[in-house]
Amino acid sequence: MHNPPGDVDIELRMLIEAVFLKYNYDFRDYTGASQKRRVFAAMRVMDCDTVSALQARVMHDPAAFTQLLQFLTIPVTEMFRDPDYYLAVRRLIVPFLKTYPSLNVWVAGCSTGEEVYSLAILLHEEGLLERTQMYATDINPDSLEAARRGVMPLDKMRRYTENYQKSGGTRAFSDYYTAAYGGALFDRALVEHVTFADHSLATDAVFAETHFISCRNVMIYFNRRLQNRVLGLFHESLCHRGFLGLGSKESIDFSTYAQRFEALAKRERVFRKVGP
Repeated sequence: MHNPPGDVDIELRMLIEAVFLKYNYDFRDYTGASQKRRVFAAMRVMDCDTVSALQARVMHDPAAFTQLLQFLTIPVTEMFRDPDYYLAVRRLIVPFLKTYPSLNVWVAGCSTGEEVYSLAILLHEEGLLERTQMYATDINPDSLEAARRGVMPLDKMRRYTENYQKSGGTRAFSDYYTAAYGGALFDRALVEHVTFADHSLATDAVFAETHFISCRNVMIYFNRRLQNRVLGLFHESLCHRGFLGLGSKESIDFSTYAQRFEALAKRERVFRKVGP
């Protein structure tokens, strides 16, 4: 016999259900612990003593929901994060991508765009950017807008430069940005073929056939059921023998799709679709 949920857990469930019913954002299959931390952080900033008080605010004030959304989708990202991943993409995926006359690449859960610009730089250096259509999707409109702008904090450029060099970068990283607007403005040519779009991995369907999907440090916040849904979407979207990249703490080992992908580089989380 398991213990019944406490009052706070019930309130949390009601808040998440209300968000889904009112705004059609589905966080019901996100993991409980991280979700609870994020809601509590929102309560402190938004000056709500209880989860129920936060729910009342969010239900009657769309601006309050937009504020809450920034907490529920906290972006933890950096350019060329985990350089070994990008090195594996260069060495193991790019040679296959070069065999296609045109490419579709999907960055799912693109957050504020660091991964999009990183992959665009990599594809440019490998001579592939011109023939690539990239889809960068997220559920947070503020994050998507930041990704479109392509302005990163100047004080992070040293770290990003180190990551870039470790990832096999072939040029001076500073070639790709100029100091502007109090930050580093990245070359617009990098996103000339990028479509930034609102897309929910929890509720939306596949929208294109893709050759490579990079979805890093997103599924870590999902429960098993939602992880399986997302892997199903990716498997459906990928072309025959297409490629999938995940975050360093993410796994497909225990999913219903474990046999539908083979590991090209298990430690770096680079996989290839098997079967139809």
